[in-house]
Amino acid sequence: MAYLYNTIIFQPFYNGFIFLMKTFPFFDAGMIVIIFTIIIKIIILPLSIKASKAQIEMKSTEKDLQLIKEKYKNDKNEQSKKTMEYYKERGINPFASIFILLIQFPILIGLYQVFIKSGLPKINEVLLYPFFSTFISIIPNMMFLGLINISEKSIVLALIAGITTYFQISHASNSQTQTSTGTQGDIAKAMSIQMKYFFPILMTFIAYTISSAIAIYFITSNLFAIGQEIYIRKKYHKDITVV
Repeated sequence: MAYLYNTIIFQPFYNGFIFLMKTFPFFDAGMIVIIFTIIIKIIILPLSIKASKAQIEMKSTEKDLQLIKEKYKNDKNEQSKKTMEYYKERGINPFASIFILLIQFPILIGLYQVFIKSGLPKINEVLLYPFFSTFISIIPNMMFLGLINISEKSIVLALIAGITTYFQISHASNSQTQTSTGTQGDIAKAMSIQMKYFFPILMTFIAYTISSAIAIYFITSNLFAIGQEIYIRKKYHKDITVV
């Protein structure tokens, strides 16, 4: 399993990062993290858009799902079965958002290994692909904007990561709960409030505990997600009737 992970995630990440350093020698490692994060976000953008569209579409199913819940309230198994059948008929994947969250974890672990376990700023020749062997002479600039060593901890970047997480969750949750009503709406709002305040604290802790590089990843990822949400709302929200 470890070999598979190194082959699929860690080594490609490491070589991709070193390649970007070679391609953009005038950028420090922090700027390379930003470019690297944007590239990853663009690669998974189709999945992210699909997940966001599914969230928008699910808002239009609330009344129908409530009817199913009431009709089969004494049979939870049948209730779950009918609910999934309903999602299938509407072409909605209720687990799309969860999948997007799950694929973030190997990315985080990969970045952690690149910055903490690979030996940066020294280039590890063993990890380089043969056709990148000439990159061994690269001397990475680890000082982000000439101020922060991204291989170390930074409370400033960690706090910014937490703040951007707060705004990202707030922006997303506003569109997901503003039309919810009744018990389901109350539950959704309660969960939204918990996420709104708990996740920023968690992200701040993780960003500070690991390294500044992870903080930069969180900040860039959050800002990208906010822009993506605005785009999706404008492009797809008007085409879906929310009841």
